[in-house]
Amino acid sequence: MKHYIVEENPLSHLLFNNTKLAWFWLVVRLYVGYEWLSAGWEKLHDPTWTGAQAGTALGGFLNGAVAKTAGLHPDVQSWYAWFLEHAVMNHLGLWAHLVTYGECLVGVALIIGLFTGIAAFFGLFMNLNYLLAGTVSTNPVLFVLAIGILMAWKVAGFIGLDHWVLPRLGTPWQKFETGTVK
Repeated sequence: MKHYIVEENPLSHLLFNNTKLAWFWLVVRLYVGYEWLSAGWEKLHDPTWTGAQAGTALGGFLNGAVAKTAGLHPDVQSWYAWFLEHAVMNHLGLWAHLVTYGECLVGVALIIGLFTGIAAFFGLFMNLNYLLAGTVSTNPVLFVLAIGILMAWKVAGFIGLDHWVLPRLGTPWQKFETGTVK
């Protein structure tokens, strides 16, 4: 089978690979990071998320999500409601802490530009879960911005700690490029 290289179009190359637009991704990254950190920070100081009553707020949210499975065009799909009822609701305290600390970690990582692509992925994953639970709010906007950051991960953290950390750590595919592994 013959292999071809499909060239990237100039616009996507500029947006996702050119460090000239690192400032643009810095602004996007700071906005998304701030949104995650502020949401997590609020939960961190709320006893119904991480205190003596941990899981109470999450339980209320999830009960509301499960209730949205009714009707001809439900906001929440039955398979997701099953997951919430059987995997999450049985461990509300644990999940409340995971959500809270996950939001904080994603926010901090995006703000300081450390492991930007990984942080954007986990932010995207959390947004997807909020959307699947029938919550719109800012989630669609954050979802789309996280996709952009994820696609531009090489330059999205360029004005940040990734500029120094990633060259030292390397990337998993570098060993393939050097010819040591075929």
